[in-house]
Order: sequence, then C-alpha cells, then structure tokens
Amino acid sequence: MAKATELARICQVLSAETRVRIVELLRTSALCVGAIAERLGVSQAAISQHLRVLRDAGLVVPDKRGYYVHYRLEPRSLARWRSALDQLLAPGEEKPCPRARRKEE
Repeated sequence: MAKATELARICQVLSAETRVRIVELLRTSALCVGAIAERLGVSQAAISQHLRVLRDAGLVVPDKRGYYVHYRLEPRSLARWRSALDQLLAPGEEKPCPRARRKEE
C-alpha cells in the first residue's frame, strides 16, 4: 500500500478543481500558460500558480519552445500517482471484525 503521506499529498495537489482541469487538458497535448488560461477562462497568473503546484509535485514538466514554455504531464509520475490511488481505492477483501465475533460467543 502506498504511504499515507504520499496519498495525502496527491489528494492535496488534486484538491483544486482548476488543477484537475489543467491535468485533463494536458492529457492530450502540451500547452502554454496562455492557452490553458484561455481554455479554462482563468487568468494567466492563476494558471501559473496552479502549474507551480503541479510542477513542484512532479506531475507536470516545463518545455521551453522559443518564447513560450509549454507544460506537459510527466508520464512516470502520472503512472505512480495512478498506481497509488488504485491501491487506495481498490476494493479489499472484507474480513469480519474480531471484536464482533467475541460478542457472539
């Protein structure tokens, strides 16, 4: 099972709707701040702050292209996060509570 602190960090990074929407956009192509801001209807300054959080978490990486910096998802981090969340959310084998059994006896 993934460590609780890692899972909490993942959930914290994805707790902002705008960051989730950015991740959704970046799944299909790398985009610059201006393009993301335009598509989401959010200011470029706000997008930059959200991208900083995603970059610090290792989920997105910058790619300098001429005058612009395009951001893309980092596939290894994305796979690690998906695996951690799958482990957390996968149904486990249900076991009876040992205390409940004692009361019945």
